[in-house]
Amino acid sequence: MSGVRGEWSRGDRVRAAAQLMVGWVALLWLLEAVDVATGHALDDFGIVPRDPAELTDIVPAAFLHFGFDHVAANSVPLLVLGFLAALGGLRRFAAVCALIIVADGLGVWLLSPAHSNTAGASGLVFGLFGYLLATGFVERRPHGILVAVLIAAVWGGSILAGIAPTQTGVSWQGHLVGLISGIAAAFLFRRRPAPVA
Repeated sequence: MSGVRGEWSRGDRVRAAAQLMVGWVALLWLLEAVDVATGHALDDFGIVPRDPAELTDIVPAAFLHFGFDHVAANSVPLLVLGFLAALGGLRRFAAVCALIIVADGLGVWLLSPAHSNTAGASGLVFGLFGYLLATGFVERRPHGILVAVLIAAVWGGSILAGIAPTQTGVSWQGHLVGLISGIAAAFLFRRRPAPVA
């Protein structure tokens, strides 16, 4: 904490964001290790669409994966995008993630093909991408716009490919709803300029 009571220094924010995201990604790997050790018992917590009983799996499904390759594919983008988003404040980050996870899970539940089972952090990854892409422009902050341009350059192509309905073996529905949810979060949780006295 900085010398001003209640305010975090830039170093505090960086450390807290880094620790949070390293812990988050480590949790995903731990859960997949438990899943493998239990004969994939956790796969039952994925989302099967339009079954009312599956609504309770909307949040857990965002933390579970179908194999270590699946976790690995989500780990780096989640780590980087989550870190960048968390730099804006942990409370706001928690609200953004909660909105994306719930909205994305509901979208998967409503739109996914019958008899499918969907799990994974990719909906959140797409949501954080959309959030970071929109936030700089919504708040008109130069550093936010720079972040948006950089992440678009790095991940823009794979994001566009991930929302294509021609994709097989992935939930393009979840990716698309996650992206839209993240953009919506940028508007809902935007910082408003301080009033001028």
